[in-house]
Amino acid sequence: MKLLEERILRDGKIGAGDVLKVDCFVNHQIDVPFMNEVTKEFYRLFRDENVTKIVTIEASGIGIACLAATHFNVPVVFAKKTPTNNIFGDVYTAQVYSYTHERNYTVRISKEFLNSDDRVLIIDDFLAKGSALTALISLVQNAGATVVGAGIVIEKMYQNGGKIIRDSGIRVESLAKIRSMDENGIIFE
Repeated sequence: MKLLEERILRDGKIGAGDVLKVDCFVNHQIDVPFMNEVTKEFYRLFRDENVTKIVTIEASGIGIACLAATHFNVPVVFAKKTPTNNIFGDVYTAQVYSYTHERNYTVRISKEFLNSDDRVLIIDDFLAKGSALTALISLVQNAGATVVGAGIVIEKMYQNGGKIIRDSGIRVESLAKIRSMDENGIIFE
């Protein structure tokens, strides 16, 4: 998506440890009108999949998922990273390793919000090594629901997470695909 690539080149910052900072418009401060345009593309790509729910992981994916959900007119369910007293009853759980935070999390979704009738679109801000996306797919499949695909704002193609997920048979649509990134700049696919 050219609009997104141009914004990444203009406002993104490359940090140490292979980090792409897009926090001024994607995942800390959200440019709502801009991200609304971005999420319209998810609707265009997945509108024929009869999506009944959008699933994401806290925290960065929530805003994007909510904007996408307005186009599909469906609810958003997000996997929580910490246990809370407000989740009653049984939960689906999966393990995820956060490379950003360098730690493992057990993510959870209450069983009351996913069932075998659901057709789920997974939405997230980044796809790199695929740990978060793999965990979300596991949660959805444990519910007996159907994963219709994953919509990713930015994919780091060189880290192979997307290839692993695609090779497993899951449709992944990434709006900005980074082939390489270093102190000299970003090259898109």
